[in-house]
Amino acid sequence: MKITGVHTFVVPPRWVFLKIETDEGISGWGEPSLEGHALTVAACVREMKDYLIGKNPNRIEDIWQTLYRSGFYRGGPVIMSAISGIDQALWDIKGKACGLPVYEFLGGETRQKLRVYSWIGGDRPSDVGMAAKEKLGLGFTAIKMNASEEMHYIDSFEKVDAILQRVAAVRDAVGKGFGIAVDFHGRIHKSMAKLIAKELEPFHLMFIEEPVLSENNEALKQIATHTSTPIATGERMYTRWDFKNLFEDGIVDIIQPDLSHAGGISEVKRIAAMAEAYDVTVAPHCPLGPIALAACVQLDVCTPNVFIQEQSLGIHYNKTNDLLDYITNPSVFDYKDGFIRNPTGPGLGIEMNEEYVVERAKQGHNWKNPIWRNADGTIAEW
Repeated sequence: MKITGVHTFVVPPRWVFLKIETDEGISGWGEPSLEGHALTVAACVREMKDYLIGKNPNRIEDIWQTLYRSGFYRGGPVIMSAISGIDQALWDIKGKACGLPVYEFLGGETRQKLRVYSWIGGDRPSDVGMAAKEKLGLGFTAIKMNASEEMHYIDSFEKVDAILQRVAAVRDAVGKGFGIAVDFHGRIHKSMAKLIAKELEPFHLMFIEEPVLSENNEALKQIATHTSTPIATGERMYTRWDFKNLFEDGIVDIIQPDLSHAGGISEVKRIAAMAEAYDVTVAPHCPLGPIALAACVQLDVCTPNVFIQEQSLGIHYNKTNDLLDYITNPSVFDYKDGFIRNPTGPGLGIEMNEEYVVERAKQGHNWKNPIWRNADGTIAEW
């Protein structure tokens, strides 16, 4: 079998899809999405096309190593997102060629079902108590919410109090047994993150996410002294080498590699194995589309130290399309009592509606995250 075609599709609301074709008529799909840089990562995939055409798609590891090591410059969000989508598509081809789910090539099932969580609120969260109660009614057992709007290096306790009020509203709405994760989104600097983490302690959160940006991971040591709440990070880390020092420091409790940014199924499987050696659990990051989620689920099924999976159905970013719009077998993501079933279909387990993908790619998108400023006019983290 040989690769004969590589095609990218920039589709709403903010995703990039990839189709890899072979001379045996088997095609694989991947999602090299990079939010806010769709055209850049699509161009990077096209640059890598010369390394793919004519190659045997079953040689997934060799292709991964070639794409990663053949260039003098490596790593980072653009290159690794491109590799991620290609890796996903190659695993999809292998699974389809053999008639097996991807997880069967990676050790097989380690669980019978997979816990998932849902998003509530937006970038400026409001009415989160009611939204959490709705998710509880839909059968979810856990949610995640953004902590705050923009916040300066040192800011007022009024903003801290607003965070506490929102989290209290959620806890009151869903009760003690419901999982609540609060995403700091890297918006909050070390000085305020220590304070907020301490103040959130009484709510017994499932975890706090990205209390500081990943380039400031050394600050996690200080933050950890102010809270017993599990600390999660990793969505903006792209290879096992990025995670190496994080594990050595022994501070993080949960890692959140993104299978569309951190090297695809192949690399995140390696990162998860490293995490297990340091007694760290995995909750893959995935506020993206159906292919990214399908890749996550394949990894989750065969990875024992995964404890929960993010999914983006109904997330506030999905304004023009949602992830079920692009597949013909949406029941693969049906959830019950906070869990989804292990997929049984070949490859990634989803069937793409290619006609609809092509149609929506004609519109494309130019999604960018908002630019926020503090009250004094300085740029704030989003």
